[in-house]
Amino acid sequence: MQRFTLPAYLALKEIWRNRGRFLLFSLVIALITLLVLFIAGLGMGLANSNREYLSKLDANLLLYQEKSDYIIAASRIALSKVEDVRNVPGVADAGPIATSLVAIELSNGGELKVSLLGVDPGHPGEPEVKDGQQLNPSGLDEVILDQNVVLRSNLKLGDTITIRSSQGTDYKLYTLKVVGITSGQAYTFTPSIFVPISTWEKTRTKSEAEISHPSETTNVIAVKLNSNKQIEKMKEQLDQGIGGVQAATISTAIKNVPGYSAQQSTIQTQGVFTLLIGVLVIGGFFQIQVLQKVPQIGVLKAIGTSNPVVGLASVIQIVVVTSLGVAIGGLLTFLFSLTFPPNVPIVFNGQSSLIAIIALLLIGPIGGFVSIRYAVRIEPLKALRLS
Repeated sequence: MQRFTLPAYLALKEIWRNRGRFLLFSLVIALITLLVLFIAGLGMGLANSNREYLSKLDANLLLYQEKSDYIIAASRIALSKVEDVRNVPGVADAGPIATSLVAIELSNGGELKVSLLGVDPGHPGEPEVKDGQQLNPSGLDEVILDQNVVLRSNLKLGDTITIRSSQGTDYKLYTLKVVGITSGQAYTFTPSIFVPISTWEKTRTKSEAEISHPSETTNVIAVKLNSNKQIEKMKEQLDQGIGGVQAATISTAIKNVPGYSAQQSTIQTQGVFTLLIGVLVIGGFFQIQVLQKVPQIGVLKAIGTSNPVVGLASVIQIVVVTSLGVAIGGLLTFLFSLTFPPNVPIVFNGQSSLIAIIALLLIGPIGGFVSIRYAVRIEPLKALRLS
């Protein structure tokens, strides 16, 4: 305890006597913390906007059209194959998922672009509602909204919405009743609404050729298995037993969402470089601090202060200043996050934020390592210019 008391006293005494300087540097660390946490939040938010619906699917596998490169928009599978998949031994259930893009006309005259997802009520693909009821197989004019739609439009359960979709060279309006609200289910950066597959076929965006020739296809088929331990085996079985399809796990499906992997790599690279900048800034500041107090360190050593005491005092000083800066930065991040509108794709996940904070706390000692090493190697006589 005594070995720790003296270094702590020296470190805290210097911080207090030069509190203006150290507070200013803590604010610099706070800004670095703010930047790192926002990059982490942006990465999580963009990832959620891309994968939210897929990550919450009540399914183990997705079936794509063969040679579609696991891209949902490029896949087309006959609806008749859904029943074939359900009859495969080991498959608990299966359901089609069809995608399109439409707009909800809002009461204030604006519009909200949404992903129109066609599902088979009661089967994989339909999200579980947290308010209201699930889709009725015979309810052709029913819709489930995801929470992102509610936040951006103020729609509520029981409301009637009007969606607009392009039909050839014209636009048509369709009226649907909100029967359920689910949790966040964003798909490819847009909020989602869910309708029965037959309603999807009627209301989806169509080309001129498709208007007079109704489609009997879906984009992908969500497959729920009897056992999670049979995923690899069932992938091979479905690939071989169902012609013209290729199976993928949910994680593979997410990685192949267009732009997802490149986007996450970019965000992570920015975070790493920000941390490296933090290491250099902290290292530079404390190196200057040590250079300015070489005579004082020389006096301490001349009166018998050991190198471990000098080194530990420097470590405590670095940890205290860094911790103060990270705390201020974390508080500022929290306050700023309260002001973001729902359409800003920033999500502060507890785990990712904790990892970022731990990394920020570690860059202090890492950045100050050079200054600590220099401090313990100072020779008293040279420091006092007596040699």
